[in-house]
Amino acid sequence: MAGAAAQQVSFGGLADRLRPYTPLFLLVFLIAGVNAAEPGFATLTTLSVVLSDASILFILAAGLTFVIMLGGIDLSVQAAASFASMIVAELLPRVDYAAFPATVLVGLAFGLASGFVHVKLRIPSFIATLAAAGVMTGLSLLMEDGRTVSLLDQGREESAWIAGAWLFGVPNVIVIAALVGAGGMLAQRYTRFGRYSAAIGAGEPAAIAAGIPVDRYKILAFGVSGAFAALAGVVLAARLSSGSPDLASQLLLPAIAAVIVGGTAITGGVGSIGRTVVGALIVSIVRIGMTFVGVDIFAQQIVFGAALIFAVFVTIDRSKIGVLK
Repeated sequence: MAGAAAQQVSFGGLADRLRPYTPLFLLVFLIAGVNAAEPGFATLTTLSVVLSDASILFILAAGLTFVIMLGGIDLSVQAAASFASMIVAELLPRVDYAAFPATVLVGLAFGLASGFVHVKLRIPSFIATLAAAGVMTGLSLLMEDGRTVSLLDQGREESAWIAGAWLFGVPNVIVIAALVGAGGMLAQRYTRFGRYSAAIGAGEPAAIAAGIPVDRYKILAFGVSGAFAALAGVVLAARLSSGSPDLASQLLLPAIAAVIVGGTAITGGVGSIGRTVVGALIVSIVRIGMTFVGVDIFAQQIVFGAALIFAVFVTIDRSKIGVLK
Protein backbone atom coordinates (compact mmCIF):
# COMPACT_ATOMS: atom_id res chain seq x y z
CA MET A 1 0.00 0.00 0.00
CA ALA A 2 2.79 2.37 0.97
CA GLY A 3 4.67 1.46 -2.23
CA ALA A 4 1.60 2.18 -4.36
CA ALA A 5 1.14 5.56 -2.65
CA ALA A 6 4.79 6.43 -3.20
CA GLN A 7 4.52 5.42 -6.87
CA GLN A 8 1.43 7.60 -7.26
CA VAL A 9 3.23 10.57 -5.70
CA SER A 10 6.19 9.92 -7.99
CA PHE A 11 3.96 9.91 -11.10
CA GLY A 12 2.19 13.04 -9.84
CA GLY A 13 5.49 14.83 -9.38
CA LEU A 14 6.64 13.78 -12.84
CA ALA A 15 3.40 15.07 -14.36
CA ASP A 16 3.84 18.41 -12.59
CA ARG A 17 7.39 18.72 -13.92
CA LEU A 18 6.34 17.87 -17.46
CA ARG A 19 3.23 20.10 -17.54
CA PRO A 20 5.10 23.31 -18.52
CA TYR A 21 6.51 21.48 -21.55
CA THR A 22 3.13 20.23 -22.78
CA PRO A 23 2.77 23.00 -25.41
CA LEU A 24 6.19 22.09 -26.83
CA PHE A 25 5.21 18.42 -27.04
CA LEU A 26 1.97 19.45 -28.75
CA LEU A 27 3.90 21.62 -31.23
CA VAL A 28 6.18 18.72 -32.21
CA PHE A 29 3.19 16.37 -32.44
CA LEU A 30 1.30 18.76 -34.73
CA ILE A 31 4.26 19.23 -37.07
CA ALA A 32 4.78 15.47 -37.29
CA GLY A 33 1.07 14.80 -37.74
CA VAL A 34 0.51 17.37 -40.51
CA ASN A 35 3.69 16.26 -42.28
CA ALA A 36 2.56 12.64 -42.14
CA ALA A 37 -0.80 13.60 -43.68
CA GLU A 38 0.81 15.91 -46.23
CA PRO A 39 4.54 15.15 -46.73
CA GLY A 40 5.18 18.49 -48.45
CA PHE A 41 4.45 20.40 -45.26
CA ALA A 42 7.89 20.23 -43.59
CA THR A 43 9.79 22.33 -46.14
CA LEU A 44 11.70 25.58 -45.82
CA THR A 45 9.07 27.40 -47.91
CA THR A 46 6.23 26.25 -45.68
CA LEU A 47 8.31 26.97 -42.58
CA SER A 48 8.74 30.56 -43.75
CA VAL A 49 4.98 30.88 -44.29
CA VAL A 50 4.23 29.42 -40.86
CA LEU A 51 6.74 31.69 -39.11
CA SER A 52 5.44 34.77 -40.92
CA ASP A 53 1.85 33.92 -39.98
CA ALA A 54 2.86 33.13 -36.41
CA SER A 55 4.84 36.38 -36.19
CA ILE A 56 1.81 38.59 -36.81
CA LEU A 57 -0.30 36.52 -34.44
CA PHE A 58 2.43 36.64 -31.80
CA ILE A 59 2.79 40.44 -32.01
CA LEU A 60 -0.98 40.73 -31.51
CA ALA A 61 -0.93 38.28 -28.59
CA ALA A 62 2.25 39.54 -26.88
CA GLY A 63 0.65 42.47 -25.08
CA LEU A 64 -2.45 40.39 -24.41
CA THR A 65 -0.20 38.00 -22.46
CA PHE A 66 0.47 40.61 -19.78
CA VAL A 67 -3.25 41.39 -19.42
CA ILE A 68 -4.17 37.72 -19.06
CA MET A 69 -1.32 37.22 -16.58
CA LEU A 70 -3.08 39.85 -14.45
CA GLY A 71 -6.25 37.78 -14.58
CA GLY A 72 -7.95 40.16 -17.02
CA ILE A 73 -8.85 39.98 -20.71
CA ASP A 74 -8.56 42.38 -23.64
CA LEU A 75 -11.25 41.86 -26.27
CA SER A 76 -10.24 44.93 -28.26
CA VAL A 77 -6.97 43.74 -29.81
CA GLN A 78 -8.48 42.82 -33.18
CA ALA A 79 -10.32 46.16 -33.38
CA ALA A 80 -7.13 48.00 -32.36
CA ALA A 81 -5.16 46.24 -35.11
CA SER A 82 -7.79 47.04 -37.75
CA PHE A 83 -8.02 50.66 -36.57
CA ALA A 84 -4.23 50.92 -36.68
CA SER A 85 -4.19 49.65 -40.26
CA MET A 86 -6.54 52.49 -41.23
CA ILE A 87 -4.51 55.10 -39.35
CA VAL A 88 -1.17 54.10 -40.83
CA ALA A 89 -2.67 53.94 -44.32
CA GLU A 90 -4.03 57.47 -43.88
CA LEU A 91 -0.87 58.91 -42.31
CA LEU A 92 1.83 57.40 -44.53
CA PRO A 93 1.20 59.70 -47.52
CA ARG A 94 1.18 62.71 -45.18
CA VAL A 95 3.97 62.17 -42.63
CA ASP A 96 6.00 59.31 -44.14
CA TYR A 97 7.85 57.13 -41.62
CA ALA A 98 6.51 59.08 -38.62
CA ALA A 99 3.22 57.30 -39.29
CA PHE A 100 4.56 54.11 -37.72
CA PRO A 101 5.32 55.40 -34.19
CA ALA A 102 2.27 57.67 -34.31
CA THR A 103 0.01 54.70 -34.99
CA VAL A 104 1.53 52.67 -32.16
CA LEU A 105 1.03 55.63 -29.81
CA VAL A 106 -2.65 55.75 -30.76
CA GLY A 107 -2.94 52.07 -29.84
CA LEU A 108 -1.15 52.77 -26.55
CA ALA A 109 -3.56 55.62 -25.78
CA PHE A 110 -6.65 53.50 -26.40
CA GLY A 111 -5.18 50.68 -24.32
CA LEU A 112 -4.48 53.03 -21.43
CA ALA A 113 -8.00 54.40 -21.70
CA SER A 114 -9.44 50.87 -21.52
CA GLY A 115 -7.26 50.13 -18.50
CA PHE A 116 -8.35 53.34 -16.80
CA VAL A 117 -12.03 52.53 -17.32
CA HIS A 118 -11.47 49.01 -16.00
CA VAL A 119 -9.39 49.98 -12.97
CA LYS A 120 -10.70 53.37 -11.88
CA LEU A 121 -14.36 52.93 -12.79
CA ARG A 122 -14.26 49.31 -11.60
CA ILE A 123 -15.83 47.92 -14.77
CA PRO A 124 -14.97 44.30 -15.70
CA SER A 125 -12.15 44.16 -18.21
CA PHE A 126 -14.18 42.29 -20.82
CA ILE A 127 -16.84 45.04 -20.77
CA ALA A 128 -14.29 47.89 -20.84
CA THR A 129 -12.32 46.40 -23.72
CA LEU A 130 -15.43 45.33 -25.62
CA ALA A 131 -16.64 48.93 -25.46
CA ALA A 132 -13.22 50.14 -26.63
CA ALA A 133 -13.43 47.71 -29.53
CA GLY A 134 -16.79 49.19 -30.49
CA VAL A 135 -15.39 52.72 -30.40
CA MET A 136 -12.36 51.84 -32.54
CA THR A 137 -14.45 49.87 -35.02
CA GLY A 138 -16.82 52.81 -35.35
CA LEU A 139 -13.94 55.23 -35.91
CA SER A 140 -12.46 52.88 -38.51
CA LEU A 141 -15.75 52.84 -40.41
CA LEU A 142 -16.14 56.60 -40.22
CA MET A 143 -12.66 57.34 -41.57
CA GLU A 144 -13.38 56.27 -45.15
CA ASP A 145 -17.08 55.36 -44.93
CA GLY A 146 -16.11 51.75 -44.36
CA ARG A 147 -13.92 51.50 -47.44
CA THR A 148 -10.48 49.93 -47.65
CA VAL A 149 -7.53 52.33 -47.94
CA SER A 150 -4.97 51.09 -50.48
CA LEU A 151 -1.22 51.59 -50.11
CA LEU A 152 -0.54 50.74 -53.74
CA ASP A 153 -0.35 54.38 -54.81
CA GLN A 154 0.78 56.26 -51.72
CA GLY A 155 2.69 54.91 -48.76
CA ARG A 156 3.72 51.69 -50.52
CA GLU A 157 7.41 52.60 -50.60
CA GLU A 158 7.55 53.56 -46.91
CA SER A 159 5.89 50.31 -45.83
CA ALA A 160 7.65 48.00 -48.28
CA TRP A 161 10.48 47.26 -45.84
CA ILE A 162 8.06 45.48 -43.51
CA ALA A 163 6.89 43.08 -46.22
CA GLY A 164 10.43 42.54 -47.52
CA ALA A 165 13.40 40.49 -46.32
CA TRP A 166 16.66 41.63 -44.78
CA LEU A 167 19.04 39.20 -43.10
CA PHE A 168 19.79 35.95 -44.97
CA GLY A 169 16.46 36.25 -46.72
CA VAL A 170 14.48 36.06 -43.46
CA PRO A 171 11.20 38.01 -43.83
CA ASN A 172 11.31 41.26 -41.87
CA VAL A 173 8.03 40.43 -40.14
CA ILE A 174 9.84 37.57 -38.40
CA VAL A 175 12.64 39.94 -37.36
CA ILE A 176 10.07 42.38 -35.94
CA ALA A 177 8.35 39.59 -34.00
CA ALA A 178 11.73 38.39 -32.69
CA LEU A 179 12.49 41.90 -31.41
CA VAL A 180 9.05 42.09 -29.77
CA GLY A 181 9.62 38.69 -28.17
CA ALA A 182 13.09 39.59 -26.92
CA GLY A 183 11.83 42.89 -25.52
CA GLY A 184 8.88 41.20 -23.83
CA MET A 185 11.05 38.51 -22.24
CA LEU A 186 13.54 41.09 -20.97
CA ALA A 187 10.72 43.21 -19.58
CA GLN A 188 9.16 40.22 -17.89
CA ARG A 189 12.39 39.11 -16.27
CA TYR A 190 14.19 42.34 -15.46
CA THR A 191 11.60 45.09 -14.97
CA ARG A 192 9.14 45.82 -12.20
CA PHE A 193 6.32 45.76 -14.73
CA GLY A 194 7.05 42.16 -15.67
CA ARG A 195 7.59 40.91 -12.13
CA TYR A 196 4.63 42.80 -10.71
CA SER A 197 2.31 41.55 -13.47
CA ALA A 198 2.90 37.97 -12.32
CA ALA A 199 2.60 38.95 -8.65
CA ILE A 200 -0.69 40.79 -9.17
CA GLY A 201 -2.12 37.90 -11.16
CA ALA A 202 -1.05 35.40 -8.53
CA GLY A 203 -2.79 37.31 -5.75
CA GLU A 204 -3.94 40.91 -5.98
CA PRO A 205 -4.69 41.36 -2.24
CA ALA A 206 -1.19 40.10 -1.39
CA ALA A 207 0.33 42.43 -4.00
CA ILE A 208 -1.52 45.40 -2.48
CA ALA A 209 -0.37 44.38 1.00
CA ALA A 210 3.21 44.24 -0.33
CA GLY A 211 2.97 47.86 -1.43
CA ILE A 212 2.78 47.24 -5.19
CA PRO A 213 0.90 50.05 -7.00
CA VAL A 214 -1.55 47.60 -8.51
CA ASP A 215 -3.76 50.10 -10.34
CA ARG A 216 -0.81 51.70 -12.14
CA TYR A 217 0.56 48.41 -13.45
CA LYS A 218 -2.85 47.09 -14.46
CA ILE A 219 -3.51 50.20 -16.55
CA LEU A 220 -0.01 49.94 -18.03
CA ALA A 221 -0.63 46.32 -19.05
CA PHE A 222 -3.68 47.36 -21.07
CA GLY A 223 -1.61 50.13 -22.63
CA VAL A 224 1.05 47.63 -23.68
CA SER A 225 -1.64 45.37 -25.13
CA GLY A 226 -3.05 48.26 -27.19
CA ALA A 227 0.41 49.27 -28.43
CA PHE A 228 1.32 45.75 -29.57
CA ALA A 229 -2.09 45.33 -31.21
CA ALA A 230 -1.49 48.57 -33.14
CA LEU A 231 1.95 47.31 -34.19
CA ALA A 232 0.33 44.12 -35.47
CA GLY A 233 -2.10 46.27 -37.46
CA VAL A 234 0.79 48.22 -38.99
CA VAL A 235 2.50 44.98 -40.04
CA LEU A 236 -0.74 43.59 -41.49
CA ALA A 237 -1.37 46.77 -43.46
CA ALA A 238 2.16 46.71 -44.87
CA ARG A 239 1.95 43.04 -45.86
CA LEU A 240 -1.48 43.40 -47.47
CA SER A 241 -0.81 46.88 -48.89
CA SER A 242 -4.03 48.23 -47.42
CA GLY A 243 -5.86 49.29 -44.31
CA SER A 244 -9.37 48.05 -43.57
CA PRO A 245 -11.92 48.36 -40.73
CA ASP A 246 -12.11 44.55 -40.55
CA LEU A 247 -8.53 43.65 -41.46
CA ALA A 248 -7.93 41.73 -38.21
CA SER A 249 -11.53 40.80 -37.43
CA GLN A 250 -10.79 37.05 -37.50
CA LEU A 251 -7.75 37.22 -35.23
CA LEU A 252 -9.28 37.72 -31.78
CA LEU A 253 -9.95 34.06 -31.04
CA PRO A 254 -6.60 32.88 -32.48
CA ALA A 255 -4.77 35.55 -30.42
CA ILE A 256 -6.44 34.50 -27.17
CA ALA A 257 -5.89 30.85 -28.10
CA ALA A 258 -2.18 31.53 -28.71
CA VAL A 259 -1.80 32.90 -25.18
CA ILE A 260 -3.83 30.21 -23.42
CA VAL A 261 -2.65 27.22 -25.48
CA GLY A 262 0.91 28.39 -24.84
CA GLY A 263 0.34 27.81 -21.12
CA THR A 264 -0.63 31.19 -19.67
CA ALA A 265 -3.42 30.63 -17.16
CA ILE A 266 -6.65 32.57 -17.79
CA THR A 267 -6.89 33.08 -14.01
CA GLY A 268 -3.55 34.94 -13.99
CA GLY A 269 -0.25 34.58 -12.21
CA VAL A 270 1.23 31.95 -14.53
CA GLY A 271 2.54 32.60 -18.02
CA SER A 272 5.24 34.21 -20.11
CA ILE A 273 6.02 35.74 -23.48
CA GLY A 274 8.03 32.63 -24.33
CA ARG A 275 4.95 30.47 -23.85
CA THR A 276 2.98 32.75 -26.15
CA VAL A 277 5.64 32.23 -28.85
CA VAL A 278 4.97 28.49 -28.68
CA GLY A 279 1.21 29.08 -28.59
CA ALA A 280 1.36 31.30 -31.69
CA LEU A 281 3.33 28.61 -33.54
CA ILE A 282 0.77 25.97 -32.53
CA VAL A 283 -2.15 28.09 -33.72
CA SER A 284 -0.41 28.95 -37.00
CA ILE A 285 0.45 25.32 -37.70
CA VAL A 286 -3.18 24.39 -37.06
CA ARG A 287 -4.35 27.20 -39.38
CA ILE A 288 -1.96 26.39 -42.21
CA GLY A 289 -1.98 22.65 -41.58
CA MET A 290 -5.74 22.48 -42.00
CA THR A 291 -5.40 24.28 -45.32
CA PHE A 292 -2.74 21.75 -46.39
CA VAL A 293 -4.96 18.77 -45.62
CA GLY A 294 -8.00 20.35 -47.28
CA VAL A 295 -10.08 21.40 -44.25
CA ASP A 296 -12.52 24.22 -45.00
CA ILE A 297 -11.15 27.58 -43.82
CA PHE A 298 -14.41 28.36 -42.00
CA ALA A 299 -13.88 25.30 -39.81
CA GLN A 300 -10.80 26.93 -38.25
CA GLN A 301 -12.87 28.93 -35.77
CA ILE A 302 -14.47 25.68 -34.58
CA VAL A 303 -11.04 24.17 -33.99
CA PHE A 304 -9.78 27.28 -32.17
CA GLY A 305 -12.88 27.37 -29.99
CA ALA A 306 -12.44 23.73 -29.00
CA ALA A 307 -8.71 24.22 -28.40
CA LEU A 308 -9.41 27.26 -26.23
CA ILE A 309 -11.90 25.37 -24.07
CA PHE A 310 -9.42 22.52 -23.61
CA ALA A 311 -6.53 24.88 -22.81
CA VAL A 312 -8.56 26.78 -20.23
CA PHE A 313 -9.68 23.48 -18.70
CA VAL A 314 -6.03 22.41 -18.32
CA THR A 315 -4.51 25.71 -17.12
CA ILE A 316 -7.25 27.30 -15.00
CA ASP A 317 -6.55 27.66 -11.29
CA ARG A 318 -9.88 26.70 -9.74
CA SER A 319 -8.72 27.72 -6.26
CA LYS A 320 -9.07 31.36 -7.38
CA ILE A 321 -12.71 30.91 -8.36
CA GLY A 322 -15.07 30.81 -5.42
CA VAL A 323 -18.25 30.63 -7.49
CA LEU A 324 -18.21 29.86 -11.22
CA LYS A 325 -20.55 32.28 -13.04
